[in-house]
Amino acid sequence: MSAIKAAETVLSVRDLKVQVATPAGARAVVEGLSFDLHAGETICIAGESGSGKSMTALSVMRLLPEPMARIGGGEILFGERDLASLTEGEMRRLRGNDIAMIFQEPMTSLNPVLTIGRQLGEALQAHRTLTGSALKKAVVAALEQVRISEPERRLKQYPHELSGGMRQRVMIAMALALNPRVLIADEPTTALDVTVQAQILELIRDLQRERGTAVILITHDMGVVAEMADRVIVMNHGKVVEQGPVGQIFTAPKQPYTRELLAAVPKLGALKGSEGPMRASAAPAPVADIKPTPVPVRPVVEVNNLTVRFDIHGGLLQRVVRRVHAVEKISFSLKPGETLALVGESGCGKSTTGRALMGLLPFTGDVLVAGTPLGGLSRAQLRPVRRDIQMIFQDPYASLDPRMTVGDLVGEPLTIHGLASGSELEDRVAWLFSRVGLDRDHMHRHPHEFSGGQRQRICIARALSLSPRVIVADESVSALDVSVQARVLDLLQELQDEMGLSYLFISHDMAVVEQISHRVAVMYLGQIVETGTRAQVFDDPRHSYTRRLIEAVPIADPARKRESFVRMEGEIPSPVHGLDYQPVYAELEDIGARHLVAREAA
Repeated sequence: MSAIKAAETVLSVRDLKVQVATPAGARAVVEGLSFDLHAGETICIAGESGSGKSMTALSVMRLLPEPMARIGGGEILFGERDLASLTEGEMRRLRGNDIAMIFQEPMTSLNPVLTIGRQLGEALQAHRTLTGSALKKAVVAALEQVRISEPERRLKQYPHELSGGMRQRVMIAMALALNPRVLIADEPTTALDVTVQAQILELIRDLQRERGTAVILITHDMGVVAEMADRVIVMNHGKVVEQGPVGQIFTAPKQPYTRELLAAVPKLGALKGSEGPMRASAAPAPVADIKPTPVPVRPVVEVNNLTVRFDIHGGLLQRVVRRVHAVEKISFSLKPGETLALVGESGCGKSTTGRALMGLLPFTGDVLVAGTPLGGLSRAQLRPVRRDIQMIFQDPYASLDPRMTVGDLVGEPLTIHGLASGSELEDRVAWLFSRVGLDRDHMHRHPHEFSGGQRQRICIARALSLSPRVIVADESVSALDVSVQARVLDLLQELQDEMGLSYLFISHDMAVVEQISHRVAVMYLGQIVETGTRAQVFDDPRHSYTRRLIEAVPIADPARKRESFVRMEGEIPSPVHGLDYQPVYAELEDIGARHLVAREAA
């Protein structure tokens, strides 16, 4: 630990206790938490959902949803002041000015009806009393500091007009505009692509070096912990399981929970030299690979020249003025019992491809599912095809009707297709629940009564209800804790082995893709730029964009902490073009090479 860290303690938490109100009385969600945070230091608080990480951050900021949640004991010392005893007015003067926070989901943290400039200016007006040209100059400087292109134009834009990475950078600009001494980052990169994540992490490190800011980083991504942390606090069920220097936690964890958490982390490169995917569990077992047979087997999905474009209307008569070229002439096939991973950054066309395969979007080109062409089919004609192809969506809570019991939700497809009713339906749903590791008693509960991992299992059971041949899994594990993610990935592979399922696995997590896939297709700007077996793509990537994606993945090993990050120069080229635009496919290699560059850390 450096001299400055050892000399100056900026925040001390002593025996913190946070309670929430329940019908049975107050329940502790954080209990006995203590730590010191030094200037220029990064403490990572790691653990599964519900471990108390975010409640700790909200307690320090005094943003708990009182009276449902409150600080039940302990001290939060910032200098000589105990934040737990300050009035709301006193805390308002501290927030942003001395202690700032980056929230997990920028779209819900930014006001959708206010421009970026207005929202950034509010804190500067409140704490620095800036107005007019001085305020505008300070806001532009804040955006330049987080490397947002064309900052003056961004002032007039609204949050929905920016990409996820851009919105997160706006949140960082808001948090750092007043040069706080403590920065709390609550899962700041969970939903971001690996390249954008690398850029955000690099930005935090650069600003920390320049200003000596102390950082509390809350995450369940152990790769990010290894990259960023000086010290680590591991929490479970509101209590500290273990804490210590990052090297000690990763190389010699003392507690079984810490070891389980680290064992569940998918490690990029762990399968180097092997052909097939592997189990995600702590004791990995090889998954049966697709064996070539003398008799040709027809692919269960065949895609040729798939193109999806969206019209943009404008003018007085609302004519089509431009088009979004979401997917451009891509071709691939999917064999029975195979997992094809579709990877790339947000906006590259992955989810659009999956939705086109489901018949949820209009497209041109040829798409065959189980030998049936989808082009031109009506909704009624698509219904029998959907027995062969089902989808698992990214957000299980948003894809489950909160008014229905989960038993009714899983049985609904069987009812719609007239395949079961009465006791037969209930028995079939109960079997599906048991197959995904849930009890029959769970059938009468509602979605809000389950954890994120359990809700994802319910979505898998619903997708399995019609005994499909193909499942499109769209970012199905990206928001899950590593241990829950490992269990869901194991379940998917077990079901594939038993039922011969084929998966189109859509993801931006390269470590997970390496673990579960037989073949990989890399998408960029709506086109597939590289495809091959898992070993070919990960062990010997040919396209510059694929190499940059792999280089951007954080490694869950402090000893291999990178000296440089992969950083985007500017934004991904826009897929919106005029009506006379014709894609030039030969330019993709050059575009990919220019778009992502490695920059040495200062």
